[in-house]
Amino acid sequence: MSLHSTVAPHALSPKSSRASRIYPWIVFAMVFALLLSDYMSRQVLSAIFPLLKSEWDLSDTRLASLNSAVAVMVGVLTLPLSLLADRWGRIKSVTLMAVFWSIATLLSAAAMNYGQMLAARFLVGVGEAAYGSVGLAVLLSVFAPHMRASLSGAFQAAGSFGSVIGVALGGYIALHLGWRWSFAAMAILGLLLAAMFSVLVTEKRMTRHRKDDTEESLESGGAADGYKAPFRTLFANPSVICAYLTGGLQMFVAAVLLAWLPSYFNRYHDMDLGKAGVTASIFSLLIAIGMICCGIITDRSSRRHPSRKWTSAIAYCMVSVATLLLGFQLAPGAPQMILLGIGAFFAAGSSGAMTAMVANLTHPSVRASGFGTLTLAYSLIGMALGPFAIGAIADSVGLLGALRLAPLVYVAAIICLSIGRRRYPASLRKLAALDGATADRTDR
Repeated sequence: MSLHSTVAPHALSPKSSRASRIYPWIVFAMVFALLLSDYMSRQVLSAIFPLLKSEWDLSDTRLASLNSAVAVMVGVLTLPLSLLADRWGRIKSVTLMAVFWSIATLLSAAAMNYGQMLAARFLVGVGEAAYGSVGLAVLLSVFAPHMRASLSGAFQAAGSFGSVIGVALGGYIALHLGWRWSFAAMAILGLLLAAMFSVLVTEKRMTRHRKDDTEESLESGGAADGYKAPFRTLFANPSVICAYLTGGLQMFVAAVLLAWLPSYFNRYHDMDLGKAGVTASIFSLLIAIGMICCGIITDRSSRRHPSRKWTSAIAYCMVSVATLLLGFQLAPGAPQMILLGIGAFFAAGSSGAMTAMVANLTHPSVRASGFGTLTLAYSLIGMALGPFAIGAIADSVGLLGALRLAPLVYVAAIICLSIGRRRYPASLRKLAALDGATADRTDR
């Protein structure tokens, strides 16, 4: 008889049972707070652009390069650092990343010229590169699989919340204490959170609270102990490839809204820069709230039928493309703002579902690498290509004309989702066959 079978359910004390329920939420709070810190450290720069431009006599191109330096390093290093974390240890990796990006942010505070600031921002990107994927893998490992879409949506929404807080708090601190203290405050917060994470989230506690990796009867049977799946399994089935592509495509539109709505409100709604920025921040919050709410809806609707995650994601894309297309056709006014708000709410609504699909369709030993691949799609197809492509089109047809075209990207996302849904059962069987073959090799 195994050790597990000799422990009766009533043997657990009420206190230990409560601890088992509470601890996963402690993990959630820590990884959520670290992602807030991640994006606060990344976006605080935007709040002090006017001060740097004046003090160092920088062109707009140089100012933009300070921001893009982080995104470039995230895009380049996400996948290799995620693979390294899968092999070296995710808990240790998260702590090291948080310390690294916080120290790099502190170096930004000490920069004396453009070159030093650019180097510091590159280092911020190195530290932040794989946190989104590795932190998410840590989080999902202590929750039941049927909660994956809700948790993924909430976790990723921390990026939007962190961006808003970083800009607002950074601007306030810079106004009263100087721009260097804006960076210093973000760095101190990151170091404190890294210290808390190292104390509260340990390998021993995580092992004790780790959940079974199965989801209903469709999911695979779990990996043999110690097995490390090869890198090629990240692309071993059509459905997971569709999930990666959909993630990037739906983030394309969300990134366009985040980047260009302030300019749109300034040019077409006759708002001054301050009011345009505040209005655009409301839409940023709608995107973040939508990620959370859509994730919860997805989990509730698909608990008995996991394939419904694909259907939910298709519905979010269809609502967003319809409301955004119509909204940008209307004249400025309340009806247009309502439609754009609805479109923004659902703009990244499928992100939780796609993260859950990547979790379901990749082997547990390389799951952080799977999330890293998804993050790579977010960065390259979404955050990098989206705003740039719309800006290039705007030079020819105007910003409004370009924004009217942007939602059509959802058509490609819907096609990918339809293919992924159709191939999902076969993809799950292929993953289960990998685990079965692994177990056979281990038994010999």
